[in-house]
Amino acid sequence: MNDTTKQFLFELLETASPAGYEEPAARRWRQEAESFADEVKVDRLGSSTARLSGSGPRVVIAGHVDEIGLQVSYVDDQGYLWFQGIGGWDDQVLTGQHVRILAADGPLTGVVGRRPAHLLSSDERGKASQIKDLWIDIGAADGDEARSLVAPGDAIVIERSVSELRNGMISGRGLDNRVGCFVALEAIRRLADERPSADVLALAAVQEEVGFRGAQTAAFALEPDIAIVLDVCHATDHPKADKNSGGDVKINGGPALARGSVVHPGVQRMLVDAAKENDIPYSVDLVPARSGTDADGVMPTRDGIACGIISFPCRYMHSPSELVSLTDLEHSIQLLVEFVRGIGSDLDLRRT
Repeated sequence: MNDTTKQFLFELLETASPAGYEEPAARRWRQEAESFADEVKVDRLGSSTARLSGSGPRVVIAGHVDEIGLQVSYVDDQGYLWFQGIGGWDDQVLTGQHVRILAADGPLTGVVGRRPAHLLSSDERGKASQIKDLWIDIGAADGDEARSLVAPGDAIVIERSVSELRNGMISGRGLDNRVGCFVALEAIRRLADERPSADVLALAAVQEEVGFRGAQTAAFALEPDIAIVLDVCHATDHPKADKNSGGDVKINGGPALARGSVVHPGVQRMLVDAAKENDIPYSVDLVPARSGTDADGVMPTRDGIACGIISFPCRYMHSPSELVSLTDLEHSIQLLVEFVRGIGSDLDLRRT
């Protein structure tokens, strides 16, 4: 992965885009796509597509551009902000975090507060903190000052930059799942140099974290023959991980190829074959009933869409310190390129 490509990835990750508030990151994604795609569009919900036109089967490569976040629910008379979660939070990670409030007149910095541990009873110290007991302090003198700056409904993200760790790993906020949008776009960028016969679209879907809405509606409109959904999955190479139920999924072990009820077995075999033929390492992600990805919304759309899932092993999911491997992202891009190039006009995915 060259420096220019990495810079685009980091810019995308730094751009706040909680579910329902994805416009800034989606605009940056479309701006990049316009440098090489035949057609770039955005739909009414905000999902974006970049297309390489072809005469063969239609393939959609989908990542979701939104991240989990917070939303201002009330500004009290002392100037403190109360809030709710957008998507699934572990409330424990919020205390003491610096946050960015995406206010109408520009972003504001705040800090998440709670009663100090010194002032808690012994019973209270043993209990997990909850969002309802936390507030955000922006340093306002009173409620009037705070209300002049912030309104109920304003979105919030944790203020956290992307960090590069050792062995090609990166950590930060929102890797779930703008890394998927990045991989989808980079795959079709490379395909643009040597056009496949397939009609290929990269999709940056909105609102995955609150219900797969963008991918489901986009899939209905696009009618793909195959949809490859990109997302993070839980790595099991850290202390206390349960490999008995989660399988053996390692950072720097390559993409994880899902098997389960929402995954079309023919598409899964095609992905495995492409990985083996091109010496791309991979592991297996287990999704026996539901995947927790956009595939759950895409697969039952219209008369059924043949889905595959490529996941990037991730540690500390849904926290401000999500961790993935740049090497795994690069291998995923390579796998998608080889997979799409191998799709012929005689594709038949009926399960007979």
